[in-house]
Amino acid sequence: MDRENFYIVSGRDIREGKVTDVYFLRTMDVLKAKGLADKRVVMEVAARSLPGKTNWGILAGVEEVARLLEDRDVDVYSLPDGSLFRAWIPVMRIEGPYSEFGTLETSILGFLSSLSGVATAAARVKMAAGDKLVVNFGIRRQHPAVSLAFERASLIGGLDGSSGILVEKLGFKPVGTMPHAMIILFGDQVLAWKSFDEVMPDDVPRIALVDTFYDEKTEALMAAEALRERLAGVRLDTPSSRRGDMSEIIREVRWELDLRGFKHVKILVSGGLNEYTVKQFSEAGADAFGVGSHIIGARPVDFGMDIVEVEGRPIAKRGIRSGAKELYVCDDHLIYGAVARGEGAPRCECGREMRYAYLKIVEGGKVSYQIGELEKLNKRTKELLRKLRELGETI
Repeated sequence: MDRENFYIVSGRDIREGKVTDVYFLRTMDVLKAKGLADKRVVMEVAARSLPGKTNWGILAGVEEVARLLEDRDVDVYSLPDGSLFRAWIPVMRIEGPYSEFGTLETSILGFLSSLSGVATAAARVKMAAGDKLVVNFGIRRQHPAVSLAFERASLIGGLDGSSGILVEKLGFKPVGTMPHAMIILFGDQVLAWKSFDEVMPDDVPRIALVDTFYDEKTEALMAAEALRERLAGVRLDTPSSRRGDMSEIIREVRWELDLRGFKHVKILVSGGLNEYTVKQFSEAGADAFGVGSHIIGARPVDFGMDIVEVEGRPIAKRGIRSGAKELYVCDDHLIYGAVARGEGAPRCECGREMRYAYLKIVEGGKVSYQIGELEKLNKRTKELLRKLRELGETI
């Protein structure tokens, strides 16, 4: 491999099935030799478990799977990107000759597992923050080649923005403040903050990083006195190893700013956060959050992809219910019902008939999936999170 490519797999290699486990290639060799490779199968994708303690996740990677299966003799039914899903609910059904997509299982699961893991972690953090701003600060924690895919997944998960400049390709404006490196190179906090204010255009919020040389309270007040009404906020980025009682630090900074007439100055917290610390610091008075490693390094969702039907005959491995299924959902209670294909719509426990949940995203190799605008997906996830809170769901 050319070293200039940084060991990055190309989109062509993925489409051609070169990102696969060797046992799928060996399986295909055996099936072709015995004349079985073109048997028509139905395979379903479902999560065997979910990360953390939650019982819900947010689906991402559907667009990528649709593009992967384009021009192949398959039909694909799926929940759309941004959908809430639960363990053991079939989020996707793929039908066609096994030879058309069998060796793509590795990539199909890779797209769905990794991106849904990021979207789910993002959604849990956003749910903990409520209506307060949450920005993805984590692209430095993952391979650069997948940074945009992971940023998109975090926005599908409901985050309010991301620091990477390439999110402009997705229709979002990058969000960021300043690093400690800038302040250290100036050697003086006030000079650094004032220089930032002088150079940056007016549409860039003046948010001062306030924990480089002194404690957070001292530097927050220094920044407020230096920029006065132009200061939009202060960022507390102290690592957990030196943090102490961060909730009390937030309360102290808020008190001292308010006491001196700087109630307009918001408090942004970053550095090693997760959904639990976001909730805790929000209750202490933080106004916004930058979350990195916990989202970008999220544990993948444990999706599995299993044959449930061969040539129209229900068959599956133990532990998997055989036969193709249709998926329905109650939008009021976010409860799913999976039934055997051909059966009518089930009723929710509330008594209402459930809505058919699948979209046909690929038909005979033609992508029929109307890919939603990311901004709309982002808003829809936020509405889902509000609904979850109303239903008493937790992070």
